[in-house]
Amino acid sequence: MPTAIAVTSADLVLPPTDPQTPPAAVLPGPDARPLDAALADVRRLLDQQGHLVVVCPASVPPATAQRLHAVRSLLESDRIAIVRTALPPLGAAVLVRQLRQLSACDFSPGVLASAARLLTHYVYAGAVLGSVARLDHVPVGLTSHVKGWLPGAHFAVLAGPAPQLVRLGSGGSGGAEELAGPDFGTDLVLARGQLQSDWPTAVLAPRWQVRAVQEAALPEASARWWGTGRLVEFAAYLPDLPVLHQLVASVRRETCHWCRMELIGDRCGFCAAPLPTARPATAAG
Repeated sequence: MPTAIAVTSADLVLPPTDPQTPPAAVLPGPDARPLDAALADVRRLLDQQGHLVVVCPASVPPATAQRLHAVRSLLESDRIAIVRTALPPLGAAVLVRQLRQLSACDFSPGVLASAARLLTHYVYAGAVLGSVARLDHVPVGLTSHVKGWLPGAHFAVLAGPAPQLVRLGSGGSGGAEELAGPDFGTDLVLARGQLQSDWPTAVLAPRWQVRAVQEAALPEASARWWGTGRLVEFAAYLPDLPVLHQLVASVRRETCHWCRMELIGDRCGFCAAPLPTARPATAAG
């Protein structure tokens, strides 16, 4: 049976790319759902689908993350993985959709949970901002901070895989040549805030050789994450399930020495135990 994928807010659930993409469950924080109801929700998901992978952005309020850990502890379940991601909101929503796609494949729950860290390296998440004066998640130099207060200043910012910041020309021109993009085919999803800018579609998409562009609603947390509501958030990503499947399947699988779940990479997605480092062989004495 497919592993259930869950998120901490409904705006992290993008429309499916095909009819086979499973939905995601929403597990809101304590301000929106009492504990007994949250326990019942998770218990039902486990009964129906066996294992649960919850994607929890690093930027959520501490109470939301604490609720997830409390539910897992009270249910005494080793079938719940809490996956943290530092991606900005729209990038996190893209990651969630990719995990939803992969959950319908033949991957074990452990591989699916640990695949989130791998897939993050292939999501180019950024935004066009009207100001970087309050941007905390991406390194910003003093000059850019000063220019961020100037009227009409626009910046193209990439949060991942590697942080970058480029000041755009007048009218939001240029910048794409300096903003390093993917060297593989991608689609682009964008969400518009209060900034009027066509730079992602008119400049960035052709430069990055994007195949298709979709628009989505701006996640509620985006303005807080980027430090301004004057933005257009975007994320370039691998859209095709066969490519995603091959990417994950090509990584060597290990068994977690602690919880015995299958994993890829260097850390278990369920118990977070690191993969032991191989000890060097010693000469016989």
